[in-house]
Amino acid sequence: MSASEHGSMVDTDSENSFEIVRKQCDICAALLELPDDIFELIRNPMREIKVAIPVRMDDGTLRVFEGFRVQYNDVLGPTKGGIRFHPDETIDTIRALAAWMTWKCSLLELPLGGAKGGVICNPKVMSAGELERLSRGYVERIWSFIGPDKDIPAPDVYTNPQVMAWMMDQFSKIAGKNQFGVITGKPLYIGGSIGRNTATARGALYVIVEAARTAGMNLSEASLAIQGYGNAGFNLAFLANDIFGCKIAAVTDQRGGVYNKDGLDPIALYNYKMQNGTVGGFPDSEELKNGELFSLDVDILCPSALENVITKRNAGSIQASIIAELANGPTTPDADDILFDKGIQILPDFLCNAGGVTVSYFEMVQNFSMLYWDEAEVFERLKKKMATAYHSVLNSSEKHKINMRQAAYMVAVQRIADAMVLRGWA
Repeated sequence: MSASEHGSMVDTDSENSFEIVRKQCDICAALLELPDDIFELIRNPMREIKVAIPVRMDDGTLRVFEGFRVQYNDVLGPTKGGIRFHPDETIDTIRALAAWMTWKCSLLELPLGGAKGGVICNPKVMSAGELERLSRGYVERIWSFIGPDKDIPAPDVYTNPQVMAWMMDQFSKIAGKNQFGVITGKPLYIGGSIGRNTATARGALYVIVEAARTAGMNLSEASLAIQGYGNAGFNLAFLANDIFGCKIAAVTDQRGGVYNKDGLDPIALYNYKMQNGTVGGFPDSEELKNGELFSLDVDILCPSALENVITKRNAGSIQASIIAELANGPTTPDADDILFDKGIQILPDFLCNAGGVTVSYFEMVQNFSMLYWDEAEVFERLKKKMATAYHSVLNSSEKHKINMRQAAYMVAVQRIADAMVLRGWA
């Protein structure tokens, strides 16, 4: 069966993240005319690890948490990817994120493969001591599968530099020596990199700058609507407003949304959210429901939180000229087709949000060399990486007359397929 024939095997209406990944792989394989053996390798994870983690809780009871690590593909180098602590975590979500990380590293020409990890838990109801024991217990279960030259975890949803510090320390204890390079996203004093906290948003902004230039858009007059106001969403709003004078017209989070055609103050809005738990009710703004954000008359739409929020049901109402995907998997394949037909330029997730893994790679380089860069050098290197990746995708899109996501897949997967052939994997 040819790669093109595989394409009909996946339900395009499914909202399962890993099925969406496979559908995207199918489309890419058909465009590249990949041989069947390479096709099968790129659509299946290389290794999946499932563990049971016993944790002594503060009340003396013992709870067993379920954890995962998916190492999707390491043909380009050791795998790399975050660890999530979330009550609704699933293995299919982890598989999808590990695949996207694989394409992301390839697209940015990082010498890394893709991985992702997760633990099913609710960190919001756990004490610091319970989180530390869970973090160390997770490493105790997977330590033989990770390492600076095997697989390098990083923070993700509901994990942070402190969690990474505990994990790095536990691995170092098992190894019998300091192993700062086993984890990225660490605090600065123990091998972290300057710029990592804002890297995802800053990388996205560098891509937006290139896309705006291509579209003839003046960013000083541009308006943004941002779905999700966590670390990535807030930092994008702040940087876009501070550096270019972009107007932040609308912001939504899980509990509410606000709109002001004259622009919202991103810092004041963030402080308000920290005090109230939501952006809803922010002074001098109109109430906005989450779904209403997508049909606003703005220049740039930035989904920065959840998967599958732009679908065939709402894609037709989008008025933005550019969609910058800071979230992983916010747009379904059917929506991609609609947006492409409307002439909307999508900056696909594994291009747009690649600033985080790129600066994590910089952290690895600094750990290995024991020579640490200043902020200006980190940001200049990041800017160059993001701009180069954007133009490689744009050139592929224009050459093959395909949407930006398909073009990003073609660039990334072709590099992986070539490496597989060179290494004799297929």
